[in-house]
Amino acid sequence: MGSAVPGGGLEHSALWEGYFARHFAGDRMAERLFRGAGVRRRHAAVNPLLEDVSGWSTGERMRRYVAEALPLGKEAVGAALADAGLRPDEAAMLAVVSCTGYATPGLDIRVAADLGMPPDAQRLVIGHMGCYAAIPGLGAVADFVASRGRPAVALCLELTSLHLQPPTDDRQQVVAHALFGDAAAAVAVTPTPQAGGYEVVDVAALTDPATADHMTWDVTDLGFRMGLSPEVPRVLARHVGDMVSGLLGRNGLGPADVDAWAVHPGGPRILDTVADRLGLTGDALDASYRVLAEYGNCSSATVLLVLEALRAAGRPRPGRPAVVMAFGPGLTLYAALLRAV
Repeated sequence: MGSAVPGGGLEHSALWEGYFARHFAGDRMAERLFRGAGVRRRHAAVNPLLEDVSGWSTGERMRRYVAEALPLGKEAVGAALADAGLRPDEAAMLAVVSCTGYATPGLDIRVAADLGMPPDAQRLVIGHMGCYAAIPGLGAVADFVASRGRPAVALCLELTSLHLQPPTDDRQQVVAHALFGDAAAAVAVTPTPQAGGYEVVDVAALTDPATADHMTWDVTDLGFRMGLSPEVPRVLARHVGDMVSGLLGRNGLGPADVDAWAVHPGGPRILDTVADRLGLTGDALDASYRVLAEYGNCSSATVLLVLEALRAAGRPRPGRPAVVMAFGPGLTLYAALLRAV
């Protein structure tokens, strides 16, 4: 695993006082929503205290994405390869996951070339799936490694700061601007399990198309605009228990067997709902809450940051399983079952 973040970090309170209080015209409810997001600090490739991109065209934002994303992607992928003891020229595939920026030639070509991956390395771009996309990305890379017997890398890179929206009284935009931060996270997958890593055991997905309008990510002339219904936790509560039980049950496990939970911190209510529906107690989701507090919601990269934090804390223990879970537009739930080597 490897990760990278831009800048030195921005204090959440300073962002409100220095920019968003003016952006939302001193709306007291907006301030309560912003300060109650569970975020203490986050990282931003474009700091709104220094540079207001809310009036930029989508084209301007995409050009900035390429400039900011390339060094972050190289750092995260380089760290993941080093962690796995791999040279760049041993990587036979690079998958790039992002919903916040697009260009051709894209990061899949630029990162691979700059790091020295072989010219015959296969490439895959997974775009606009949102916060859960790390898990299908990991699944695709793991399937490639299992079928080809060669190492591969998945990179999740999200620069949500580029999609700051113009001033509005839409409370959904307050929540989106309160939650989201920037980060890159990468995983290297090898054919042979390595001590200190994880075995990818299984992947599960569930989509409720009847709630497709609950979470959206629309391309506009002024960047990408988030739609986020307050009903999302309620829908998640309806599905998360059965999905996790199905994933664990077909692998001969139950919730009590799981030694670590890497749950995407879409916000405090999301984490509270997951804990309640799965019967999790104590410190089960502490890593998720910490990542939310220190990084914000970094879309697809976030759940890998949570997994990295768990690994640093020695969880799951060797031979024990972990569940990695994330949610996003659709409304879609994705989960992976891993086992610590």
